[in-house]
Amino acid sequence: MKITPEHNGGKRWMFICLGVFLLAILAIGCIEQNKTDQSTIDNHSEDNQYKASQEEEETKMQVSVQANENTTIFELNDGNAAKDLYEQLPLTIDVEDFSNNEKIFYPPNKLDTTNTPMANAKSGTLAYYDPWGDVVMFYDKFGFASGLYELGNAVSGGEHIKNMSGTILIEKV
Repeated sequence: MKITPEHNGGKRWMFICLGVFLLAILAIGCIEQNKTDQSTIDNHSEDNQYKASQEEEETKMQVSVQANENTTIFELNDGNAAKDLYEQLPLTIDVEDFSNNEKIFYPPNKLDTTNTPMANAKSGTLAYYDPWGDVVMFYDKFGFASGLYELGNAVSGGEHIKNMSGTILIEKV
């Protein structure tokens, strides 16, 4: 059998078309698989972000301060001093008046102030005054002071700080 150039060109054209068709099918399949894989990745990413935000909410350190039948809740920051205070709880301790805008108490152990932000104290600020080793609960504006570190802020009951007296109970929430 002798193949003439006309038949050879037709077969060649047919093989090229078939090859292009198969490559197109393969490319479409890869694109669809990639979309499915990306969708799965996106869903996992959204799930992980949701779980991370949920864990962040669950791991927020909060403490309650009970005094005179009232409760004040403070949310602590991530500084080392706040973590040190949190680890010392629960505490039953005496609170004292100091100046005209704050109540103080002395935790049993000194707090580590590394990686702890300086405080710009206002009403509701919970702070640590490193030079004296006392924790300060502000019920009025104060501002900055050398050695004053922020531990957190009142999220409820801040209005009770001014009237705290005697022995207070501080617990993890």
